[in-house]
Amino acid sequence: MQFLIADTFNESLARLAGDEQKVAKTTAFDLQMNPANPGMQFHKLERAKDKNFWSVRVSRDIRLIVHKTASSLLLCYVDHHDKAYQWAERRKLETHPKTGAAQLVEVRETVREIEVPQYVQPEQVAPAKPALFAETPEDELLQYGVPTEWLDDVRQADEDSILELADHLPDEAAEALLELATGGKPELATTSLGATDPFDHPDAQRRFRIMHSSDELAQALEYPWDKWTVFLHPAQRDFVARTFNGPARVSGSAGTGKTIVALHRAVHLARAHEDARVLLTTFNESLANALKTKVQRLVTREPRLAERIEVAAIESVAQRLSGPSGKAPKIASDEQLTEVIEQAATSTGETGFSTRFLVAEWSDVVDAWQLHSWDDYRDVKRLGRKTRLPESQRRQLWSIFSEVRKELERRELNSMAGLFEDVTSQIEGRRNPPYDYVVVDEAQDVTVPQLRFLAALGADRPDAIFFAGDLGQRIFQTPFSWKALGVDVRGRSRTLKINYRTSHQIRAQADRLLDPSLSDLDGNTENRKGTVSVFNGPPPLVSVFDDYDSETEGVSQWLSDQCRDQGDTHEIGVIVRSDDELERAIAAVQRINADYQILDAKLIATPGTVSICTMHLAKGLEFRAVAVMACDDEVIPLQARIESIGDDADLEEVYNTERHLLYVACTRARDALFVSATDPPSEFLDDLEN
Repeated sequence: MQFLIADTFNESLARLAGDEQKVAKTTAFDLQMNPANPGMQFHKLERAKDKNFWSVRVSRDIRLIVHKTASSLLLCYVDHHDKAYQWAERRKLETHPKTGAAQLVEVRETVREIEVPQYVQPEQVAPAKPALFAETPEDELLQYGVPTEWLDDVRQADEDSILELADHLPDEAAEALLELATGGKPELATTSLGATDPFDHPDAQRRFRIMHSSDELAQALEYPWDKWTVFLHPAQRDFVARTFNGPARVSGSAGTGKTIVALHRAVHLARAHEDARVLLTTFNESLANALKTKVQRLVTREPRLAERIEVAAIESVAQRLSGPSGKAPKIASDEQLTEVIEQAATSTGETGFSTRFLVAEWSDVVDAWQLHSWDDYRDVKRLGRKTRLPESQRRQLWSIFSEVRKELERRELNSMAGLFEDVTSQIEGRRNPPYDYVVVDEAQDVTVPQLRFLAALGADRPDAIFFAGDLGQRIFQTPFSWKALGVDVRGRSRTLKINYRTSHQIRAQADRLLDPSLSDLDGNTENRKGTVSVFNGPPPLVSVFDDYDSETEGVSQWLSDQCRDQGDTHEIGVIVRSDDELERAIAAVQRINADYQILDAKLIATPGTVSICTMHLAKGLEFRAVAVMACDDEVIPLQARIESIGDDADLEEVYNTERHLLYVACTRARDALFVSATDPPSEFLDDLEN
């Protein structure tokens, strides 16, 4: 007998208390080992529309709902007695008549008339809005996976009711309708009516998993559905397995599954090419560790495959490849570099430039592009920076930077950019590269020397390099031309449009911070229009307070409400622009007497604590609820960055990256978002609200 588990079971299990979860898991294991065990107390649900629904006694009050046929047993739901029965009475398992996919469908007559939240006063009656899908052919709606009995509701849906309606439909149908409603043209679902098993359909595999062993079931019950499966949407599968004749890139806004595509791409390449060495990399150790955990879940039963996939931060890779001796290179710290630059400016008498400007010019231009002579610096096109500098000023600056190079050499220090240049030179001289395939996550923050290094690993080989990133989340690196460095992804790029992590309300509001489309310097455009979220939530709150104390009180009250409603403090994050605002976040959390942890670069959240971090460190994190605090004027955009700018074009770049920071912070929230400031607030809040 086939033993399966549904995503609805995992979701309901997570809502039970700890002791209740333990006995429910024990019952699930017993069912898998021997579903015919006489000790299993099955009870047929006579009131259910689907006569294959049964309840299984877990404890005095807990019941497990299963769908049982002669060939399969499906774990569907678990809850207290009455709620479990009510859930089963409102659903049925069926094979869609058009697509052939197995679906758990809400029985239409058991659903109350869909209620649309009202945000206007009763006397402000708005005119009726047009139905969104009145002209869409029935056959097309069915091909999107809409259950037959929901066709009439879909035809009557308008822009107010579509979101509520989507909550009652299977995922593939909801996503297609939301994309259609926002002007997109969704792909039609795969049709497999001739298939022998409706659970084999790609859409069905999103919500049902076959459990082959007790170990696999244990893993399924240990992690949330999207964590243990490392969910891959059917629309992404083609891009994962496709063959490219050069570098390729997948993009998309926060929560659209770019990292998941990167994970599956790395595993696919290792599985498809026997003995191939695959590198999965990103820009810091914490994100690399998260990727490593997810890869292990994907290949848990294929240890030899896992051995051929290296997961590491890109700087760690460069350090490991820098020399056969294994001796770690001496890399200048930020503090050492600043000291050397200030010393060089003083010794040359060129003191008319601020330290901040000199450090940025060194990092973004001289060191990034590895300029070693006056001619190189004089002629550089400054693709990494936009400030116009006359030759006379460049000559003054070069006198400083040439001294910087000499001092670093005297101290036997290298920069990370210099290390990448050294490793790149070594790779270019080899017949065989150290990796056959490279997959890069968070690629929007790849630096110039890192991209040169990646290009040397295989920019001229088919399928050798695959990037995943979002221009809207670029917070570390100034823009530059990839094509100029030999990495051309034109014609091999795709933008993902379905958001799985963030509610529709949060995504729509956060998207107001960015342009509808973003382009890189090579003309590759990421069109964000048409992106849809697959679930609803409360609208984000944006509040401006008179002073710090009132903000602290307002945020603490919101945090208290979140803790009371959900109880999972580790699923709450408080995010601020920089270290200077951390005390404000701490004060708000302390007021509700909750334990908290200030996250460092390891990004490890401790269970039972509220996480506090800066916007830069929030990259890669997600929480159920997020408070973004201290969004004051002169905090974001940061006044110190603005004051260091000497050119309007560079000022625009600062504003863009500061917007990206706020966007990243807001999109760490899945269900609830609160953005606060003291008066006067950041100008970005006007865009966030309008």
